[in-house]
Amino acid sequence: MAPMFLVSTPEMALAGCKEGIVGSFPALNQRTSAGFEEWLAQMNKGIEDLRQQNPGKTIAPYAVNLIVNKTNTRLQDDLALIVKYKVPVVITSLGASEEVIKAIHSYGGIVLHDVTNIVHAKKAAAAGVDGLIAVAAGAGGHAGTENPIALVDEIREFYNGIVILSGSLTKGGDILAAQAMGADFAYMGTRFVSTAESGANPEHKKMIVDAEEADIVYTAAISGIPANFIRQSLEKAGYDTSTMKTNGPGEGKLKSLTGETASWNKVWSAGQGVANIHDTPSIQVLVDRLKKEYDAAQTALIAKVKKAAPSPKL
Repeated sequence: MAPMFLVSTPEMALAGCKEGIVGSFPALNQRTSAGFEEWLAQMNKGIEDLRQQNPGKTIAPYAVNLIVNKTNTRLQDDLALIVKYKVPVVITSLGASEEVIKAIHSYGGIVLHDVTNIVHAKKAAAAGVDGLIAVAAGAGGHAGTENPIALVDEIREFYNGIVILSGSLTKGGDILAAQAMGADFAYMGTRFVSTAESGANPEHKKMIVDAEEADIVYTAAISGIPANFIRQSLEKAGYDTSTMKTNGPGEGKLKSLTGETASWNKVWSAGQGVANIHDTPSIQVLVDRLKKEYDAAQTALIAKVKKAAPSPKL
Protein backbone atom coordinates (compact mmCIF):
# COMPACT_ATOMS: atom_id res chain seq x y z
CA MET A 1 0.00 0.00 0.00
CA ALA A 2 1.77 3.10 -1.27
CA PRO A 3 2.32 6.11 1.03
CA MET A 4 -0.02 8.92 0.02
CA PHE A 5 0.33 12.58 0.99
CA LEU A 6 -2.40 13.72 3.40
CA VAL A 7 -4.20 10.37 2.98
CA SER A 8 -2.16 7.65 4.68
CA THR A 9 -2.35 7.34 8.46
CA PRO A 10 -1.11 4.84 11.08
CA GLU A 11 -4.64 3.39 11.34
CA MET A 12 -4.72 2.83 7.59
CA ALA A 13 -1.20 1.37 7.56
CA LEU A 14 -1.93 -1.01 10.43
CA ALA A 15 -5.11 -2.21 8.69
CA GLY A 16 -2.96 -3.19 5.73
CA CYS A 17 -0.25 -4.83 7.85
CA LYS A 18 -2.92 -6.90 9.60
CA GLU A 19 -3.96 -8.32 6.21
CA GLY A 20 -0.39 -9.19 5.24
CA ILE A 21 0.46 -6.24 2.99
CA VAL A 22 2.96 -3.49 3.75
CA GLY A 23 1.15 -0.44 5.10
CA SER A 24 2.88 2.92 4.82
CA PHE A 25 2.65 6.68 5.23
CA PRO A 26 4.79 9.73 4.39
CA ALA A 27 6.72 11.25 7.29
CA LEU A 28 5.39 14.64 6.15
CA ASN A 29 1.80 13.60 6.80
CA GLN A 30 2.59 14.70 10.32
CA ARG A 31 3.26 18.43 10.26
CA THR A 32 6.08 18.28 12.85
CA SER A 33 8.85 15.84 13.73
CA ALA A 34 7.32 15.55 17.22
CA GLY A 35 4.07 14.40 15.65
CA PHE A 36 5.98 12.00 13.39
CA GLU A 37 7.60 10.45 16.47
CA GLU A 38 4.15 9.87 17.98
CA TRP A 39 3.13 8.02 14.83
CA LEU A 40 6.26 5.84 14.90
CA ALA A 41 5.61 4.89 18.52
CA GLN A 42 2.00 4.11 17.58
CA MET A 43 3.11 1.91 14.67
CA ASN A 44 5.66 -0.09 16.67
CA LYS A 45 3.14 -0.76 19.42
CA GLY A 46 0.41 -1.48 16.87
CA ILE A 47 2.50 -4.05 15.03
CA GLU A 48 3.46 -5.78 18.29
CA ASP A 49 -0.19 -5.85 19.39
CA LEU A 50 -1.26 -7.35 16.06
CA ARG A 51 1.33 -10.11 16.36
CA GLN A 52 0.23 -10.97 19.89
CA GLN A 53 -3.48 -10.87 19.02
CA ASN A 54 -3.10 -12.90 15.80
CA PRO A 55 -0.71 -15.80 16.51
CA GLY A 56 0.13 -17.75 13.38
CA LYS A 57 -1.01 -14.96 11.06
CA THR A 58 1.43 -13.10 8.84
CA ILE A 59 1.62 -9.49 10.00
CA ALA A 60 3.44 -7.42 7.40
CA PRO A 61 6.05 -4.79 8.29
CA TYR A 62 5.29 -1.12 7.80
CA ALA A 63 7.05 1.51 5.72
CA VAL A 64 7.68 5.24 5.95
CA ASN A 65 8.20 7.53 2.96
CA LEU A 66 11.07 10.00 3.43
CA ILE A 67 11.58 12.92 1.04
CA VAL A 68 15.34 13.22 0.42
CA ASN A 69 15.37 16.67 -1.09
CA LYS A 70 16.28 20.24 -0.14
CA THR A 71 12.57 21.08 0.10
CA ASN A 72 12.39 18.85 3.18
CA THR A 73 13.87 20.90 6.01
CA ARG A 74 13.01 18.10 8.45
CA LEU A 75 15.13 15.46 6.73
CA GLN A 76 17.82 15.04 9.40
CA ASP A 77 15.39 15.18 12.34
CA ASP A 78 13.04 12.66 10.74
CA LEU A 79 15.92 10.38 9.75
CA ALA A 80 17.14 10.34 13.36
CA LEU A 81 13.66 9.25 14.47
CA ILE A 82 13.54 6.55 11.81
CA VAL A 83 16.80 5.16 13.19
CA LYS A 84 15.60 5.51 16.81
CA TYR A 85 12.40 3.55 16.14
CA LYS A 86 14.07 1.16 13.67
CA VAL A 87 11.50 1.59 10.93
CA PRO A 88 11.69 -1.70 8.98
CA VAL A 89 11.15 -0.29 5.48
CA VAL A 90 11.95 3.24 4.30
CA ILE A 91 10.77 4.48 0.91
CA THR A 92 12.99 7.31 -0.27
CA SER A 93 11.89 9.82 -2.89
CA LEU A 94 13.39 12.75 -4.81
CA GLY A 95 16.98 11.82 -4.04
CA ALA A 96 19.11 8.73 -3.32
CA SER A 97 21.53 9.63 -0.52
CA GLU A 98 24.28 7.23 0.58
CA GLU A 99 24.24 8.89 4.00
CA VAL A 100 20.53 8.17 4.43
CA ILE A 101 20.89 4.61 3.16
CA LYS A 102 23.78 3.85 5.53
CA ALA A 103 21.82 5.22 8.49
CA ILE A 104 18.86 2.93 7.72
CA HIS A 105 21.12 -0.07 7.10
CA SER A 106 22.82 0.54 10.46
CA TYR A 107 19.91 -1.05 12.35
CA GLY A 108 18.90 -3.58 9.66
CA GLY A 109 16.25 -1.56 7.85
CA ILE A 110 15.81 -1.75 4.09
CA VAL A 111 15.57 1.10 1.60
CA LEU A 112 13.26 1.15 -1.42
CA HIS A 113 13.63 4.08 -3.81
CA ASP A 114 11.10 5.65 -6.18
CA VAL A 115 12.34 5.94 -9.78
CA THR A 116 10.60 7.13 -12.93
CA ASN A 117 13.39 6.46 -15.43
CA ILE A 118 16.55 4.45 -15.95
CA VAL A 119 18.89 7.34 -15.06
CA HIS A 120 17.43 7.62 -11.57
CA ALA A 121 17.32 3.84 -11.26
CA LYS A 122 21.05 3.50 -11.92
CA LYS A 123 21.91 6.30 -9.49
CA ALA A 124 19.82 4.71 -6.74
CA ALA A 125 21.30 1.26 -7.36
CA ALA A 126 24.80 2.71 -7.21
CA ALA A 127 23.97 4.43 -3.92
CA GLY A 128 23.13 1.06 -2.39
CA VAL A 129 19.33 0.87 -2.10
CA ASP A 130 17.76 -2.53 -1.49
CA GLY A 131 15.02 -2.16 -4.07
CA LEU A 132 13.62 0.07 -6.79
CA ILE A 133 10.02 1.18 -7.13
CA ALA A 134 9.32 1.66 -10.83
CA VAL A 135 6.77 4.49 -10.92
CA ALA A 136 5.42 4.07 -14.44
CA ALA A 137 2.98 6.09 -16.54
CA GLY A 138 -0.45 6.52 -15.01
CA ALA A 139 0.55 6.31 -11.34
CA GLY A 140 -1.17 8.61 -8.87
CA GLY A 141 0.79 11.56 -7.52
CA HIS A 142 4.33 12.09 -8.78
CA ALA A 143 4.79 9.74 -11.72
CA GLY A 144 6.84 9.09 -14.80
CA THR A 145 5.82 8.69 -18.41
CA GLU A 146 7.41 5.36 -19.32
CA ASN A 147 5.44 2.27 -20.23
CA PRO A 148 5.58 -0.20 -17.29
CA ILE A 149 6.83 -3.09 -19.43
CA ALA A 150 9.62 -1.00 -20.93
CA LEU A 151 10.62 0.46 -17.55
CA VAL A 152 10.76 -2.88 -15.71
CA ASP A 153 12.59 -4.58 -18.59
CA GLU A 154 15.13 -1.77 -18.71
CA ILE A 155 15.74 -1.99 -14.96
CA ARG A 156 16.12 -5.76 -15.13
CA GLU A 157 18.83 -5.35 -17.76
CA PHE A 158 21.24 -4.30 -15.00
CA TYR A 159 19.53 -4.81 -11.62
CA ASN A 160 18.91 -8.06 -9.74
CA GLY A 161 17.52 -6.55 -6.52
CA ILE A 162 13.92 -6.04 -5.47
CA VAL A 163 11.75 -4.39 -8.13
CA ILE A 164 8.29 -3.06 -7.32
CA LEU A 165 5.89 -1.81 -10.01
CA SER A 166 3.62 1.21 -9.54
CA GLY A 167 1.09 2.67 -11.93
CA SER A 168 -2.65 2.04 -12.46
CA LEU A 169 -2.74 -1.28 -10.58
CA THR A 170 -6.17 -1.90 -9.06
CA LYS A 171 -7.00 -5.61 -9.35
CA GLY A 172 -5.51 -8.94 -8.33
CA GLY A 173 -4.79 -9.77 -11.96
CA ASP A 174 -2.67 -6.61 -12.17
CA ILE A 175 -0.44 -7.98 -9.39
CA LEU A 176 0.08 -11.19 -11.38
CA ALA A 177 0.86 -9.16 -14.50
CA ALA A 178 3.46 -7.13 -12.59
CA GLN A 179 5.18 -10.34 -11.50
CA ALA A 180 4.98 -11.79 -15.01
CA MET A 181 6.85 -8.83 -16.47
CA GLY A 182 9.67 -9.13 -13.93
CA ALA A 183 8.62 -7.19 -10.82
CA ASP A 184 8.63 -8.83 -7.39
CA PHE A 185 5.81 -6.79 -5.87
CA ALA A 186 2.93 -4.53 -6.88
CA TYR A 187 2.56 -1.03 -5.41
CA MET A 188 -1.01 0.27 -5.08
CA GLY A 189 -2.04 3.73 -3.99
CA THR A 190 -5.20 5.04 -5.65
CA ARG A 191 -7.12 1.81 -5.06
CA PHE A 192 -6.54 2.21 -1.30
CA VAL A 193 -7.54 5.89 -1.20
CA SER A 194 -11.13 4.75 -1.63
CA THR A 195 -11.32 2.47 1.43
CA ALA A 196 -13.11 2.79 4.74
CA GLU A 197 -9.90 3.28 6.76
CA SER A 198 -8.37 5.79 4.37
CA GLY A 199 -7.66 9.23 5.78
CA ALA A 200 -8.76 10.87 2.53
CA ASN A 201 -11.49 13.49 2.44
CA PRO A 202 -14.84 11.72 1.73
CA GLU A 203 -15.22 13.90 -1.37
CA HIS A 204 -11.81 12.69 -2.58
CA LYS A 205 -12.98 9.09 -2.22
CA LYS A 206 -16.19 9.84 -4.13
CA MET A 207 -14.28 11.58 -6.93
CA ILE A 208 -12.15 8.47 -7.37
CA VAL A 209 -15.20 6.20 -7.53
CA ASP A 210 -16.89 8.52 -10.06
CA ALA A 211 -13.81 9.33 -12.18
CA GLU A 212 -12.71 7.94 -15.53
CA GLU A 213 -9.21 7.72 -16.96
CA ALA A 214 -9.83 10.88 -19.01
CA ASP A 215 -10.34 12.82 -15.75
CA ILE A 216 -6.69 12.40 -14.73
CA VAL A 217 -4.48 15.43 -15.50
CA TYR A 218 -0.68 15.05 -15.66
CA THR A 219 1.01 18.35 -14.84
CA ALA A 220 4.09 19.92 -13.23
CA ALA A 221 2.26 23.13 -12.43
CA ILE A 222 1.26 22.12 -8.90
CA SER A 223 4.50 21.17 -7.14
CA GLY A 224 7.11 21.68 -9.85
CA ILE A 225 7.32 17.90 -10.39
CA PRO A 226 5.03 16.15 -12.92
CA ALA A 227 2.17 14.38 -11.17
CA ASN A 228 -1.34 13.05 -11.80
CA PHE A 229 -4.34 14.82 -10.30
CA ILE A 230 -8.13 14.49 -10.57
CA ARG A 231 -9.45 17.11 -12.99
CA GLN A 232 -12.58 17.82 -10.95
CA SER A 233 -10.52 18.73 -7.86
CA LEU A 234 -8.25 21.02 -9.87
CA GLU A 235 -11.20 22.85 -11.37
CA LYS A 236 -12.91 23.18 -7.99
CA ALA A 237 -9.69 24.69 -6.59
CA GLY A 238 -9.72 27.32 -9.32
CA TYR A 239 -7.22 25.93 -11.83
CA ASP A 240 -7.61 26.17 -15.58
CA THR A 241 -6.99 22.54 -16.56
CA SER A 242 -6.94 23.42 -20.27
CA THR A 243 -3.55 25.10 -19.82
CA MET A 244 -2.05 23.12 -16.94
CA LYS A 245 -0.46 20.48 -19.16
CA THR A 246 1.64 23.14 -20.90
CA ASN A 247 2.71 25.02 -17.76
CA GLY A 248 6.34 24.73 -16.78
CA PRO A 249 7.62 23.46 -13.43
CA GLY A 250 6.67 25.60 -10.47
CA GLU A 251 4.06 27.67 -12.26
CA GLY A 252 1.24 26.53 -10.01
CA LYS A 253 -0.17 28.33 -6.97
CA LEU A 254 0.98 25.78 -4.39
CA LYS A 255 4.16 26.06 -2.32
CA SER A 256 6.88 23.49 -1.56
CA LEU A 257 6.15 20.23 0.21
CA THR A 258 7.11 21.65 3.60
CA GLY A 259 5.35 24.99 3.09
CA GLU A 260 1.72 26.00 3.51
CA THR A 261 -0.57 23.04 2.76
CA ALA A 262 -4.07 24.54 2.76
CA SER A 263 -4.40 24.23 -1.01
CA TRP A 264 -3.27 20.58 -0.92
CA ASN A 265 -6.46 19.84 0.99
CA LYS A 266 -8.41 20.76 -2.14
CA VAL A 267 -6.17 19.34 -4.89
CA TRP A 268 -6.30 15.56 -4.97
CA SER A 269 -4.14 12.96 -6.66
CA ALA A 270 -5.20 9.75 -8.37
CA GLY A 271 -3.84 7.41 -11.00
CA GLN A 272 -5.34 6.34 -14.31
CA GLY A 273 -6.68 3.18 -12.69
CA VAL A 274 -9.64 5.15 -11.31
CA ALA A 275 -11.84 3.78 -14.07
CA ASN A 276 -11.65 0.36 -12.39
CA ILE A 277 -12.59 1.57 -8.88
CA HIS A 278 -16.29 1.48 -8.06
CA ASP A 279 -16.62 1.22 -4.28
CA THR A 280 -15.18 2.07 -0.85
CA PRO A 281 -14.66 -1.24 0.96
CA SER A 282 -12.76 -1.92 4.16
CA ILE A 283 -9.09 -2.78 3.65
CA GLN A 284 -9.79 -6.33 4.83
CA VAL A 285 -12.50 -6.79 2.21
CA LEU A 286 -10.32 -5.22 -0.49
CA VAL A 287 -7.28 -7.41 0.27
CA ASP A 288 -9.45 -10.54 0.34
CA ARG A 289 -10.83 -9.51 -3.06
CA LEU A 290 -7.35 -8.91 -4.47
CA LYS A 291 -6.27 -12.38 -3.33
CA LYS A 292 -9.27 -14.02 -5.00
CA GLU A 293 -8.74 -12.01 -8.19
CA TYR A 294 -5.06 -12.97 -8.18
CA ASP A 295 -5.85 -16.68 -7.83
CA ALA A 296 -8.53 -16.51 -10.52
CA ALA A 297 -6.21 -14.69 -12.92
CA GLN A 298 -3.45 -17.23 -12.30
CA THR A 299 -5.81 -20.16 -12.95
CA ALA A 300 -7.14 -18.53 -16.12
CA LEU A 301 -3.63 -17.79 -17.38
CA ILE A 302 -2.45 -21.35 -16.80
CA ALA A 303 -5.49 -22.62 -18.71
CA LYS A 304 -4.74 -20.26 -21.60
CA VAL A 305 -1.11 -21.34 -21.75
CA LYS A 306 -2.06 -25.03 -21.75
CA LYS A 307 -4.67 -24.47 -24.45
CA ALA A 308 -2.21 -22.59 -26.61
CA ALA A 309 0.60 -25.14 -26.19
CA PRO A 310 1.24 -27.32 -29.25
CA SER A 311 0.23 -30.97 -29.01
CA PRO A 312 3.14 -33.26 -28.16
CA LYS A 313 4.53 -35.21 -31.07
CA LEU A 314 3.95 -38.97 -30.86
